[in-house]
Amino acid sequence: MIAPDLPGFGFTELPSTYKYSFDNIAKTIGTFLETIPSPPEKYSIYIFDYGAPTGLRLALSKPSAVSAIFSQNGNAYVEGLSAFWDPIKKYWASDSTEDREALAGFLKIEGTKWQYGTGTPDPNSIAPETYTFDQALMDRPGNKDIQLDLFKDYENNVKLYPEFHKFFRESQVPLLAVWGKNDEIFPPSGAEAFKRDLPNAEIHLLDAGHFAVETETEEIARLMLAFLEKNGI
Repeated sequence: MIAPDLPGFGFTELPSTYKYSFDNIAKTIGTFLETIPSPPEKYSIYIFDYGAPTGLRLALSKPSAVSAIFSQNGNAYVEGLSAFWDPIKKYWASDSTEDREALAGFLKIEGTKWQYGTGTPDPNSIAPETYTFDQALMDRPGNKDIQLDLFKDYENNVKLYPEFHKFFRESQVPLLAVWGKNDEIFPPSGAEAFKRDLPNAEIHLLDAGHFAVETETEEIARLMLAFLEKNGI
């Protein structure tokens, strides 16, 4: 298993000239996959949040490499964009400084804790080091502007949705969606929409929020292993 941090997150470091866009993030991860020792010819991808448009771009660039997709609240349909996205859509339309700065509050610890805890039946089950450590890295100098740039560029992911759907229809790639059904960012309608292009997609709605893997780790792992076995992967 390989789990690189996306540029702009975790400990990934890049030159100050790096332009943060989802196209560039996907190219960076693609280059990483090509340069690691014994690069895989085929792989399954686990997509979550920003990992969805990243992983699906990789699939578009080399469809034959993707043997399966595991989507944990990794959206690819307009049905999966909740009202949470309304102020971001406003920024897409205006490209104004005012609308950009209106989103900055979400990047503070209150917003990070909200993402981790909202929709979780027992918020106390979320280990506090998860959002605390996440926020510490988010608070690095210059990172706020990176995140706001990515909010703006997310519009280009939505424009690519038809291409993602075409890939699904043409490849009929095995897909397992394990979705926190209480997610207020990407609601379960985003999971159910996969069935439109992938009739054999397996959909499981879990009693969890956006970060379902934090509380449903064992259940998600069990579903993934069973899915791999069923599809001979």
